Amino acid sequence: MSKILDIVMAGVISGIVAYTTSQLGIAGTVIGAVLGSMLYQLMTHFFREPLDNVDDLKTRNVEGRVFYVFPLIIILGIEILYLFSSFYHTFDVIFQSLETATGWNLFRTIGVGLLIMGVYPLLEPDRISPQYGLMIMAVGLVKLMAGFVDYDSSLVSLYLPIFQHFNELISIVLIAVLLYVIVSIIQDSEIKGEENQKINIKKKQDQKV
Repeated sequence: MSKILDIVMAGVISGIVAYTTSQLGIAGTVIGAVLGSMLYQLMTHFFREPLDNVDDLKTRNVEGRVFYVFPLIIILGIEILYLFSSFYHTFDVIFQSLETATGWNLFRTIGVGLLIMGVYPLLEPDRISPQYGLMIMAVGLVKLMAGFVDYDSSLVSLYLPIFQHFNELISIVLIAVLLYVIVSIIQDSEIKGEENQKINIKKKQDQKV
């Protein structure tokens, strides 16, 4: 039964990403990836977990962590592209085309997406460490603020000079944070996977005895 749910989830998530991309372009890809990741977590929690035994649940948690990283990798790639756009014309052209394709809402979309993703580890600390969620939310807040730098408001005017003078440095810090979170979650998944494998091997050996 869980295999059927795997197929259903893969189809639904792929459809979400494809639809949001077709409707919203690059911003839709980010939105679709975030929604797909969160939908995966929810469907696993509410529909598939009751059908699996405890050992399988540990494996599912590992899968959930890996899938959670997917939209973070997309956002990391966009942030790296943005950083290099300040130094290389080719990267700038590509980034400007992304901004144009998203109606100049790329950073706002990324910011909101990261804020949403950051909430999940706080609600499910057994799956993903809450500290990663807080770090993701912090990056999301910064990107959301960056997305509103072109707005004429007293609030924006307070932090605008920071982005004007330290834009590249901020981007480097965000890249470092995202990279740390991605690598840490993947490493946690590998460690959990090895632990589960050892437990399963030991249980099989005990059953033979």
